[in-house]
Parts: sequence; C-alpha cells; structure tokens
Amino acid sequence: MKSNTPSSFFEKPILNSPYECPSRHWKVDKKGQPTDLILSGRREAAFVTPVPNPRRRQEEIFDEKIGDYDQKYQKLAHIINGLRRQLAKWRDLPQTKWQVTAQTARLLKHWRGHKFQGFRPFFCQMEAAETAIWLTEVAPKIGKTGRQFLEHLQAANKDANPGLPRLALKMATGAGKTTVMAMLIAWQTVNAVRRPNSRRFTRGFLVVTPGITIKDRLRVLFPNDPNSYYKSRELVPGDMLGDIARAKIVITNYHAFMLREKTDLSQAGRDLIGPKLKTKETEGQMLHRVCPELIGMKNILAFNDEGHHCYRERPSDESEEGNLTGDDRKEAEKNQEAARVWISGLEALQRKLGLNRIFDLSATPFFLRGSGYKESTLFPWTMSDFSLWDAIECGIVKLPRVPVADNIPGADMPQYRALWENIRGEMPKKGRRKAAELDPIKLPEKLQTALAALYGHYEKVFNQWRQAENVEVPPCFIVVCNNTATSKLVYDYIAGFQHGEPDEDGRIPLEHGRLPLFRNFHDDGTPLPRPNTLLIDSEQLESGEALDKNFHTIAADEIERFRQEIQARTGNRRHAEKISDQDLLREVMNTVGKPGTLGAQIRCVVSVSMLTEGWDANNVTHILGIRAFGTQLLCEQVVGRALRRQSYELNENSLFNVEYADVLGVPFDFTAEPDETEHKPPKPIVHVRAVPDRDHLEIRFPRVEGYRAELPAERLSATFNDDSSLTLTPDLVGATKTRNEGIIGKGVDLTVEHLRSRSTTVTYHLAHHLLETKWRDGVGNPKLYLYGQLKHITKQWQDGHLHCKGDTKPAQLLYKQLADKACERIHAGIVSRHVGDYPIQAILSPYNPAGSTAHVHFSTIKKTYKTDPRCCHINYAVCDSDWEAEFCRVVESHPQVCSYVKNQGLGFTVPYRSGSESRHYLPDFIVLINDRDDKDDLLHLVVEIKGYRREDAKEKKNTMETYWIPGVNWRGDYGRWEFAELTDGDDMEKTFAAVVKKLTQ
Repeated sequence: MKSNTPSSFFEKPILNSPYECPSRHWKVDKKGQPTDLILSGRREAAFVTPVPNPRRRQEEIFDEKIGDYDQKYQKLAHIINGLRRQLAKWRDLPQTKWQVTAQTARLLKHWRGHKFQGFRPFFCQMEAAETAIWLTEVAPKIGKTGRQFLEHLQAANKDANPGLPRLALKMATGAGKTTVMAMLIAWQTVNAVRRPNSRRFTRGFLVVTPGITIKDRLRVLFPNDPNSYYKSRELVPGDMLGDIARAKIVITNYHAFMLREKTDLSQAGRDLIGPKLKTKETEGQMLHRVCPELIGMKNILAFNDEGHHCYRERPSDESEEGNLTGDDRKEAEKNQEAARVWISGLEALQRKLGLNRIFDLSATPFFLRGSGYKESTLFPWTMSDFSLWDAIECGIVKLPRVPVADNIPGADMPQYRALWENIRGEMPKKGRRKAAELDPIKLPEKLQTALAALYGHYEKVFNQWRQAENVEVPPCFIVVCNNTATSKLVYDYIAGFQHGEPDEDGRIPLEHGRLPLFRNFHDDGTPLPRPNTLLIDSEQLESGEALDKNFHTIAADEIERFRQEIQARTGNRRHAEKISDQDLLREVMNTVGKPGTLGAQIRCVVSVSMLTEGWDANNVTHILGIRAFGTQLLCEQVVGRALRRQSYELNENSLFNVEYADVLGVPFDFTAEPDETEHKPPKPIVHVRAVPDRDHLEIRFPRVEGYRAELPAERLSATFNDDSSLTLTPDLVGATKTRNEGIIGKGVDLTVEHLRSRSTTVTYHLAHHLLETKWRDGVGNPKLYLYGQLKHITKQWQDGHLHCKGDTKPAQLLYKQLADKACERIHAGIVSRHVGDYPIQAILSPYNPAGSTAHVHFSTIKKTYKTDPRCCHINYAVCDSDWEAEFCRVVESHPQVCSYVKNQGLGFTVPYRSGSESRHYLPDFIVLINDRDDKDDLLHLVVEIKGYRREDAKEKKNTMETYWIPGVNWRGDYGRWEFAELTDGDDMEKTFAAVVKKLTQ
C-alpha cells in the first residue's frame, strides 16, 4: 500500500498565504490527479473537488472525461475567471480611480491595510466582499466591460429566479462566510446612513438560515452583541461603529416562512365549517411575525446562509424524482419542500417590501436532487468562487484524508470509502423494530472494525493533543448515521449502556463502551458527570420544534447530566430546569470544542441526519459515515464538518501549518459535472409457473422452522472438519489496514494493531460465551459444571481451526457477531460427534408443513433457462449464473435424474444461524435421483452451486449436514435426503456424475 502521491506534496502541502491572492498552485493532469509540478499564478475556476480517487479504480473513473465540461459550464467558468481578472486590475488602481463612494473606499482601505489585533480578513473573504462591491458600484459605470457581467447575472436570475436579484458567492467550508456577511452589512449600512437618498444601499437586512444552529451562531452580526464582529474583529473603523448601530438585522431560519395556523380547530371542526374557512396566516401576517423590524423599510438586503437550500424547482416533462426510489426519493422530496418554503418566503418579501439584492453564501451552491435541474449543477448566478482546492493550497482548512487503498484484494473501491454499501443489509430500518429489540454489541463486523481502525488513530491524536501545551479541548470524532435506530445502537456501542435485571443493590448491569476514550460510565457502572459522547438528532434540533418523543427518551440520561452540570456551575437549580431540552442539546452541540462551555470536553458526537450546516467546531479530526450518500454534494457537506482549522497561527514562512481530518464511510470523490441519469429500455418479462401436463414431476419438500438436538448431559466431545474452521480476513471483519490520503500532504495508515489479547483470554471469553448461549438448564441458568469441558473443546478448536489472515487479530473474536460465528462452529462440531447416539429432530411449520413445485407462479426479468418437459415441473429455471444454466443441462441429460427444480419462487428455505442472527438459506436446486431402481423411493438431493466460498458458505453447509439432513431423515415422512455442494463449474457433468455415483454405492 505504498503511496503514489508525488513527493513534493509531502514537502510543501500549503503553497500560499491565506491573506494574499494565491500565486501558485499544484498542477493536475488530465485525469484530475496531482503532478509533481507547481505552477505560477492562480488556479482557474474549474469545479473539481480535491480528493484523491481510489487507486484500484483510478483509470476507469477518468474515462468519463471529467475535464470536458459542457458549454454552459465553460461559459460560467469564463465569467468567474473574467471577473477575477477585473477585480485584480481594479485592486491595483490608485484609490482615486476605484469609482466607489468615499465610505466604501474607507472600508476597503481598512480591510486591506489595518493592523488587526486578532483575526485579519482572509483574501477569500476580501474577494467575496469586493465582488459584491464591484458589481454594485463599479460595473454600472465602466460600460461594456461591466455590462457583460451584469447582463449575465440578470439573465441567470430571469431564467431560474424571476423577480429575485440573487448573487452567489462560493466559499469553501471554513473560509469564513460569517465575516463576509458582516463586511457586506457594514458596507451597506455605513453608506445608507451617510447617503440616505441612495437606492443602492440599505440599513435593513434579513439573514435566512437552514437551521437554528446557524441562527444562534450568527448573533455576532448584531451590532449590540457582546461578540459583535464589527468591534471584536475590528471590521469597521471606530468612528463608524455608531453608524453600524443603526442597522436593522433579522436572523431567522427558513422554517419561519411556513404559513402558520391562526385558529386551533380539530379536523372535525374544519369539516363542519367547510373549505371556505381560511385558517392560515396571510403573507403579510407571516412577514409581520418573522421580521417586524423591517416592516416599512424598502430595498432590503437578504442573505441566504447555505443558500443551496433555496431555489424554485424547475418544471420538467420528465421528473427526476420519478426515477428515484427509497431513501433517495425521500431526500429529494425533503429538499423540494425546504427549497419551496425558503424561496416562497423571499418572494413574499419582494412583493411586500422589496429586495435590493439577495446574497447566497455557500461552499456548495449547487442544485440539489429534486430541483428539476441536473443534480450538482452550479447556480448560474455564482460570480465568485474560492474552492476547496484554493482553501487547501492556502491552508485555510484542514486537509481531508480519505481511503485510497486497503488490504482487501480485488475490490474497485476501498471498503471504508463506501462503508454503507458493505453493511446496509445488516443495519436496522427506521421503524422496523423497536429499539429495545436491537443489540448494540451485534453491530456488523465491518462496522466494528471500521470504528476500531478510525478510533485507533484518534487515540494517537488524542494523546498528542493531551501532551501539547495550551490545548484545552480534546479532538472530536463524529459519527453520521441514517436514522435514530442506527444512531442509538452506535452510541451505546461506543459509550456503553445498561441492560438486564437489577442486582440485589438495584444496580442495572453495565455493558462497557467498546471505545474506552468515548465511554460515558465509570468502571463501577456509575455515569460520568460529564459525558464524553453526545447523541443528537441534528435535523430535529435545526427545525426548532420540540424533540420527537422517541429521541427524547433515548437522550433523557444525557440531557439530565447536562442539566446537573449547569446547576453545578451556576448554583441555580431553577435556571437549569427552565432551559428546554432541545435548547440544552443545541447549546452543547454549538459549544463542542470551545473551552469553558458545556460542550468543551465532548470527544465523540453520534448524529442522526448529517450535520451539514451550522456547526463551527474546529477540533473535528475524524468522521465516520454510516448512511447512504447519494450525491457528491452531500459528501462534500458532511466532510466540511471537519474542515475548520484548529490553529490560525502563521509559521516562520508566513504560512499555516497543515492540519488533517481523517474520513471513513463517506464516498467523497472527484466531481466536475452534474450527475446524469441514464434511461434504459425495460427488460422482457418471463412468466414462470408449474405446467399442469407435468404434474407427475412434482417435488414436495418439508418446511423446516428449526431443530432440536439432544446431547449428553455429562461428557462432551467434538469432531471438527474443514468446514469447522473460521478464517478471519479483512473481507470478513473489515479492512484492517486502510491508507488515508488527501490530494496533498502526508498520508496515514489506519490499522487495528492495538487490538491485542492473550490467547488464553480469547479462549476464556469464547468458552464463557458458548456456555451462556448454548448450554442452559430448564429455567435458563447456564450449566456451569460444563465450563471446563467447553473450555477444553474451545481450545481444541482455537488451536486447529481458527486462522487469522491479513493482519486480523484473534481478539476480534470478542466482537459479538464473530464470537457467535465461532460458537456455532464449535457447537456444530459437538453435535456432529454425538449425532449417531442422539438424534436431531427437524421442527416443521405447524400451519404449512409441506411445500410443492405445484405452487410456483411468478414473473421475472432475470436470465432464464427453458426446461426439458420430461424433467421439470416448472417451465423455466431462473439462473443466477452460467454455472446454474450448465447444471440444468447436465441433470436433464443424466439417466438417473427423474425430476429437478430450481429453487426460485419455490419457498424452500433452510433456517440457520450466522453468528447470533437467525437467517434463511435458499439452496439452488432439488434433484430427484433413482438410486435404488425404485421409483417409489427416490433420493432427494439438495444441490448448491458454489464458486467462491465465503465463511457463510461453511455455516450453510454445516447446517445442512449437521441439522437439516439428519433432522428430516429422522422424521421419515418426506423420503430420503442428501446434500451436495458443487464447486467445479468448469466440468459440471463429470462433477455431478461423481456425486451421483458416490450416493448410489
């Protein structure tokens, strides 16, 4: 896993000062990958995300010609790059030729030349503010040169935002959009106060945000706020602070634009009065509620913070939404509704009060899924672009490192780059099961290993920070989940949880969190007074509504501990109880990483939704995504939560030192163009059914629901074979070595080397688990007298049948799921040893004990094989592989085969256990063989066609040979049964003939 990144990147990952126009940039090749060459001058706007591609997929990805933009992208890039050049020329002019007001000139000189005591505006912040100023004050005065930009902006808005004068300023996450808003408010207000008759300037501002968190954070825009940016960051000269105080600023979240009910009527009351009753606010009433301070003012200026949420969806004959399903469709509908509410509010404001300009500020001003536009299309009214590429080369943000390689051979994508695709089938669906039924220690093995790998690196960073001077807060680890069920499981797994019956002292047993630095409990089971791990539902908190009952219940303990901390700090119990639960959690979330606050010592945040906006914690170093990421836009937003720098001190070269953020589970990739949806013609449908003329070929089978094994009460022994073995590989447990790299800067290997345990420790835990899960008496107590024998058998299995490959560790058997797998193998070995003396009983379904080929009737678009009417009751066999089609041909030509059926739509399932999970296995075929020249006593052969054998293939085969076949044969009422697994598809005829010959001997 040696890095292919050019060596120069390691030497100088940051090229430019954050306070000057970028003068150098890394050259990238036609495939978008970095070269070893540094070019002079500023990088052209090109809309490419600076994250490396997976090594194994690199060549295929760039077959899509990422640099080949369509015409409108080229035109928009031309506009942005052209405006950059105009600003550069204008910036170099003497003040007398700036063609701006005296007030504007004074502010520009202040921003460019003042000796700031604290934060100084970055170049990107200056450029964004200068773009707005130049287009407002300079462009109208310089003829054709300025007119081309104004006409482009007007045309873009006329097409997408009729009647709304929008201008988008694109700035990378962490580049300081709040400062830009403060600069623009100062520019407008000072000019409006000192030039009261000018229509270009205003004192009235509406700031619209996607959630409450940003609204809270933006209080620094109020002139009278204790931390007001105008004073604390010296954004205006002292004599202008009085002018700034006259600004009227309203900050709201877009949810406030929803028209509210004025009357409290039940649905029955509404039905009684009839549809003519108007119970919702008018637009005027809504505006009086949202922004009463602005009523009566004209030409208001609005800011859309994270403006990519605001657009008018485009009507289209072919709805993009119609092509979406499941979570993607729900996401598109949610985006649509939010955008509709947001832009409708601004349109109402334009009609009632008038808008001078709307500034959209966003790191990702792209149309979202469900907008009617191609997904990820850049807003055409974008006039300034300081991209993530630029921010990284100036050192303004952390460098995101994502998996580029791991030790799982053959896969196109590193496993932890797209974690969700590898575990989604094993994760709970929202509302599918009650939370109480879910077991946190049964998380999928790949998820547990991903957590362990990323946590192992976090632990190193944590220790480095703890040993450093003047670092008062710990690094922060974020887990982004898809729903409340998942977040609760992961939270409990990480932080620990209490479960089971209270002991004699009334204490509930504690299951310790698997990641020690994130535990919320002392070793004795008492809760920590200040939690290390925070569980939040960011979507609920952002809306401003009361907490959902389910989330309130699972976060109750966390909320209570924060209340106790407030009471301890203030000594005021009433004050602590007065704060609402959602306000309390929002305060904790807002203050993560800020010394001396409620959230200062939070080390891990487990979040529902995605924390895409409004979170300005700068101590985030690790992110794990456990959800679907349907778009690169969403990936960039989530990764953006980790991009804010921890330190803004310059080094001896007047550059920032590089900082890193390690990301797993977010399939962040290069993206240069909108996503296209390919329309494919429908596939032909085949109707598969039993043919009445072939009823003599019917095959019947038992519907087995479980097994009962009688074993000796005193002396146990085991017989193990090859299928008893368990091989731990990265493919089974998750990648044990992952290379994380950014496009530039130093890479890091995430490993599980810290997972070491003595062999005897693993044996002890495994034997104990075997006793707890497999050997209990009639009242449920474990048979402790068998522990010694089980420990001996476990050691026998561990020495001969546990294999660790690819840097996996025996200690990973302590994962609940892997421990269950091992115990199943050991238990099957014990059952096999005693099956001749103690029969296995197959338990059938009490309501539907038998199945038959006569009931097959379904439709499919899969590949089918037309069966021989002399050999199969069903007209077609649905084949999942060429091997299966070849097997159909082989059995139809074999002289001893009387009938066969492919198990598709048949309902023939075999219950088995994979770890602690009950599953159902669908064998491939049932074949009736005349092995005794007696057509009334045919052999039922269950056949599995298997190419590559994974660990679950062993569990299925063990179940068939140890439980199902002996159990069904013991009953005797469904004939004789055998099982065969065919693994040589290249000579199927010879292989099958050998199986039949062996069975007939």
